[in-house]
Amino acid sequence: MSIQPQSIDLELTPEDNARLANLCGQFDQHLRQLERRLGIEIGNRGSSFRLIGEGDAVRLGEQVLRALYAETAESVLTPETIHLVLQDSGVDALLEQVEDRLPEVIIKTKRGLIRARGPNQQEYLHAILKHDINFGVGPAGTGKTYLAVACAVEALESDRVRRLLLVRPAVEAGERLGFLPGDLAQKIDPYLRPLYDALFEMLGFEKVNKLIERNVIEVAPLAYMRGRTLNESFIILDEAQNTTPEQMKMFLTRIGFGSTAVITGDVTQVDLPRGQPSGLRQAVEILKDVPGISFTFFNARDVVRHALVQRIVNAYDAFENQP
Repeated sequence: MSIQPQSIDLELTPEDNARLANLCGQFDQHLRQLERRLGIEIGNRGSSFRLIGEGDAVRLGEQVLRALYAETAESVLTPETIHLVLQDSGVDALLEQVEDRLPEVIIKTKRGLIRARGPNQQEYLHAILKHDINFGVGPAGTGKTYLAVACAVEALESDRVRRLLLVRPAVEAGERLGFLPGDLAQKIDPYLRPLYDALFEMLGFEKVNKLIERNVIEVAPLAYMRGRTLNESFIILDEAQNTTPEQMKMFLTRIGFGSTAVITGDVTQVDLPRGQPSGLRQAVEILKDVPGISFTFFNARDVVRHALVQRIVNAYDAFENQP
């Protein structure tokens, strides 16, 4: 939500490993549920917690964590418990706040106009236009990648950049590139399909293919960025939660003069091997106070879905929250 994130450190006492495990849930599922609902990032080491995100959401997250930790003294937490505590905390009122301080940004492409939906998308577009490095963090379906591609297409068509680079770590749950048929380009293509789809919609299939042949649009796995300096380029790193800290640092230091970078990801959906820290999570914490870098935190309310899909999601949530 905020271009400059805030952080809160808290210590939950009395320290009790069983209660902390109850609070976090199996594989930290309770913390991930809070992150998705509030649009913040939660990291912890033992009883020490750090919350990063928009100021009001972070402060509410601190209240909810303290309330949940108090609950652990008497009961075993479930997703339904988390949901009810969030409801009682006034989270809906917070997420429904309308921020009118920014004028509307409209992205113009040859295929039509693209408008932001909601205050977070509006802030995201403003941030991309004003900053050289931008992070969009939040659940799938919030428009992070689509709007980044729209800004990239507009920058290319208005000659503000000379080329577009679409980058993604080739990491997926349970799969390895070596098992896929075809050459390297064919192996990588499935991982970049969301980026291709947005480009085809905005520029058309034939033009996209011509620009790829001329290397004006370059699609590459993250590993291919090492050793390069990218000037006058618009670079999108998608699925950044699956970068390692070393890969993220390598990518961020590729940015050259006249370039804009957008890094998108969902910190609740990490496909890295267990125990391997996410480069996106670490970058948010390390860079949150660095001038010139923007952060936009999306939450569950920003998800744009077909009405039927929304009903399906609600039905699954109700089933999973049954006692």
